[in-house]
Amino acid sequence: MTVVDTAGALRPPRSALPGHLDALESEAVHIFREAAAQFEHPVLLFSGGKDSIVMLHIAAKAFWPAKIPFGLLHVDTGHNFPEVLEFRDRAVARTGVRLDVARVQDYIDDGRLRERPDGTRNPLQTVPLLDAVSTHRFDALFGGGRRDEEKARAKERVFSLRDEFGQWDPRRQRPELWSLYNGRHSPGEHVRVFPLSNFTELDVWQYIERERIELPSIYFAHEREVFLRGGMWLTAGAWGGPAQGETVQTRRVRYRTVGDMSCTGAVESGAVTLQEIIAEIAASTLTERGATRADDKLSEAAMEDRKREGYF
Repeated sequence: MTVVDTAGALRPPRSALPGHLDALESEAVHIFREAAAQFEHPVLLFSGGKDSIVMLHIAAKAFWPAKIPFGLLHVDTGHNFPEVLEFRDRAVARTGVRLDVARVQDYIDDGRLRERPDGTRNPLQTVPLLDAVSTHRFDALFGGGRRDEEKARAKERVFSLRDEFGQWDPRRQRPELWSLYNGRHSPGEHVRVFPLSNFTELDVWQYIERERIELPSIYFAHEREVFLRGGMWLTAGAWGGPAQGETVQTRRVRYRTVGDMSCTGAVESGAVTLQEIIAEIAASTLTERGATRADDKLSEAAMEDRKREGYF
């Protein structure tokens, strides 16, 4: 049955309209296909975290029954959670997609980078990332950044131009009216592409539940040895924590976002199912990065400063 609205336009009945997750998935599929059509050497940044897992899932849908027409790149800090690395390798083996790994440890070993006094390596990812872009001649990098995560990411376009030094300049952002994306770039420049831009954290979890997407176990509540620093529960490890006066405790926690162990905090939680996680997030008043990422608390403009330097 066709319905006529008050303006006289024909529209499908309400029951036939797609839900918001269908619309978000369709938009992401369109972005993947547009980028694959416009760029010669795209790559998907894949860490084994939930957003990169969702991107890989949608990319497989976008090009089915053909194979995903690009590989994966992981910038490994050397302080990643073992459960996430194990999941990353299983996902790569399952999909058969090529994985390139740029290791921060290699840069520290040969003197190109130095360890930070605070032990975190998240800010050290920029140089290995840009070297990988140059070495492999990547002209587009798919990332799982979402506009709801942090105010600097809210400024991003879906196709975000980076200069020959990998730097982001908000003044060079292009209009994207009617979902028209401009991938033009000069030699040496590249574009960061964000298929999940308009997803929220809650959307991501609802999509994971709907699609029955497998995730690393640390996203669900579990017993873990942690210590308190700056209001966050951090995992003890070879990166340097805990410091003197910081006591290791066993807590029931889970992770809302996954990055370097030195700057990714856990939240106390009893959520062991997707339904419980969704209910927990729906009731939260803090963003995932605001609640669990120490590197975003360095200054009011911490993320934007790193983006200007070439960080993702």
